[in-house]
Amino acid sequence: MSSRVRLFPSLEELLALMTARRPFKTSDSLSGSQFESVEFEGERMVVKYVSVDHDWIMRASGDLNCRQLTLFASALMDRLPVSIDHATVAVAPFVTSSGHRGGALLMKDVSLSLVPPGSTRIDADMHLRFIDHMSQLHALYWGWQGTVELFPLAHHFVLFTPTMAAIEKQRGSGDAVPPAVAVGWAWMRRERPTAYAALREIVHDPGPLVSALSATPQTFIHADWKLGNLGEHGDGRTILLDWDRCGGAPAALDLAWYLAVNCDRLPQSKEATIEAYRGMLAQRGVEVGAWWPRQLALALMGGFLMLGWSKTGDAAEFGWWEDRLAEGLRML
Repeated sequence: MSSRVRLFPSLEELLALMTARRPFKTSDSLSGSQFESVEFEGERMVVKYVSVDHDWIMRASGDLNCRQLTLFASALMDRLPVSIDHATVAVAPFVTSSGHRGGALLMKDVSLSLVPPGSTRIDADMHLRFIDHMSQLHALYWGWQGTVELFPLAHHFVLFTPTMAAIEKQRGSGDAVPPAVAVGWAWMRRERPTAYAALREIVHDPGPLVSALSATPQTFIHADWKLGNLGEHGDGRTILLDWDRCGGAPAALDLAWYLAVNCDRLPQSKEATIEAYRGMLAQRGVEVGAWWPRQLALALMGGFLMLGWSKTGDAAEFGWWEDRLAEGLRML
């Protein structure tokens, strides 16, 4: 089991134990959060400062109270499988200049063990270990009822939308993702009007999709298995960072996001990855029965809703997900 994260009552008490502080920017951080490199009890570590003032994902999802603080202050992560290292050592609250609750996350410096950025395909064995450890996470929390208030299921489907992009533009946000979201949706409206109309209808009222997914088995998901958050220790354990969107949801939603966000670097087809995950989940004692095709189709449609805007430059990739949209709509 993972070790308990230390909770500090204030940022000042946490900072008092740090030395050699200096700011830096990670190559894969797209949320707008701020980072510092520090020494803590003789070890080089990283502090990530998260708050709605600087993080567009928190703004888009209505995270005014810093869900990551809520997560690490709970006992929920004590059940995390030993195969997954969240790398968080301590957390402390702070109040932003606008009066919002923020969180400082002290993390082990695992930068040398993360998947290197780039466009090359990742190692096939590493890929399958990620999928296996994902299935282990889901199996351990199978049937989780959301006893800690974290990321609502519906919020996954309103994050990457034209409305979010317009709000961020109006407030003068300098983050790269919201403008890209706006461009991608505009392309879909122009070039794929049928898919655009279907997706916009779900964005305007995600209730039917949420209800349909909620009627299938639920677990605890991480929700952002992108390669920028992933790495490996020498003993094979998976490093999994950025627990800002986790909560109760269908397991297939984690899988759908992994397939969508990492599509260019996967060494295995989407179909083979899905089948590998399904088999691993079954091996861990989960009965993967009649509910699975329905949950999978709905989750893949949700994956296209979240990331279709990013696939407009690859006709084959966009087409694969467009087909998943059609299958998902038949399930509603």
